[in-house]
Amino acid sequence: MSLPRRALLYAALPLSLSLILTACPAPVTPTPPPAAVCPQSTGTTLMTQAVQTPITAARVTPDWTAPRVVGRVLVTGAAMQTQGLSALAGVQTLALAEGLTLAVTPAGQSDEAFAARLSAAGLTVQPDFLYQALANPNDPGVPGNGGVAVTGAGTQTQTYLNRIQAPAAWTFLQGCGKTPAAATTAILDSRVENHADLAGRITARASFLTPDAGGSDSTTGHGTAASGLVGAATNNRLGLAGVTWTGPLLAYEVLGSQGGSTSSLTQALNEAVRQGAKVVNMSLGRILSPNEPATSSDQALGTALTNAAKSAVLVAAAGNTAGDGVYFPASHPDVIAVGALGASDTALACYSARPSTARPRPVNISAPGGAGPCTGATNATQMLILGTGNTYTLQAGTSFSAPLVSGAAALMRAANPALSAAETKARLLGSANQTTAGLPTLDVNAAVRAATR
Repeated sequence: MSLPRRALLYAALPLSLSLILTACPAPVTPTPPPAAVCPQSTGTTLMTQAVQTPITAARVTPDWTAPRVVGRVLVTGAAMQTQGLSALAGVQTLALAEGLTLAVTPAGQSDEAFAARLSAAGLTVQPDFLYQALANPNDPGVPGNGGVAVTGAGTQTQTYLNRIQAPAAWTFLQGCGKTPAAATTAILDSRVENHADLAGRITARASFLTPDAGGSDSTTGHGTAASGLVGAATNNRLGLAGVTWTGPLLAYEVLGSQGGSTSSLTQALNEAVRQGAKVVNMSLGRILSPNEPATSSDQALGTALTNAAKSAVLVAAAGNTAGDGVYFPASHPDVIAVGALGASDTALACYSARPSTARPRPVNISAPGGAGPCTGATNATQMLILGTGNTYTLQAGTSFSAPLVSGAAALMRAANPALSAAETKARLLGSANQTTAGLPTLDVNAAVRAATR
């Protein structure tokens, strides 16, 4: 049985919102992140330490796992003892400044072992650490840049990135020597186009459509938009920035022009697990009928969700009608149900699904999804997303809230690969910002920091 059309969770605005891309420079490929997890530290702790206990080079144990220039070390100190000088005999050195000498690591030795030998001879040695500019990406849609021109709606930016604290999370990860990368993330949705702003991000594609799905959906661009919110190619001077800047996305087609089916979703979910997906985004669903249990009567998909949740963080859109309760699969206990924020961060958008008397299952977390048809909606309060035919558009719906949460989970699991799916889910939800109305909202910065503690 196919899903009804409303299962796409896609609320279109009555505007003409397309933009033909212009020529752009070649994409810039970000540097892959190092494997080490960067522990969290707060400004307060560092300030207290600096006031009460001045740090000197002799008292600090060098961190050789941090980003550094490989193949050389720095020898510090105003003067060197004869014993220390002898340890450098035959070593290529370069005096950089008074009390600072660069020493090239001899062939066959690691930097750390070479440093240990010099330290044993009485020298003070440290890595030649790597630093980088902590700047927002150069994509025009990122707030603070020029913006993306949208036909009929002027120039728009991704204001939702600031609302979920994504730039702060990026800065934190960069400070740890990491690129804001995604763990493998599967997008279960309609067909994902070869959009220029997804170049290099889609590493695998597969279609699981059954004949009753009506063929590929070539009009809404729903899967393309969801993929772009998770991972539009970033720092390529083009269009938008995804919550994640790099990392593999799996584009699995499960929704056709007439919706999708249990068999399609179940097969795609199982395949995502087989391919090692750490996060699965499902911007889809159906309203539970009055006679169905809260967890749905779809036992086949329910079993697949339970099994997938053992290894992957499952995220689903809550739904686009306010009075019908949370849709399925978002209502499944192993899935993170995501509600949509409109123009305000203190209340769900007027269209967003929420608990009802008959269906009391709450949304787990909320994220911007656009104001849609709500009172006071403007172009600036909608979601700037990837459109069809290499365009950009404005839309609204919980379909666009869920990928923001999926992107946060993907950042967490890439920053700390040791986290299990259950631990990631718990830290993601535990780090949510509790607004004045008690509504948990996505805070990507807090989530990433929680993942690295």
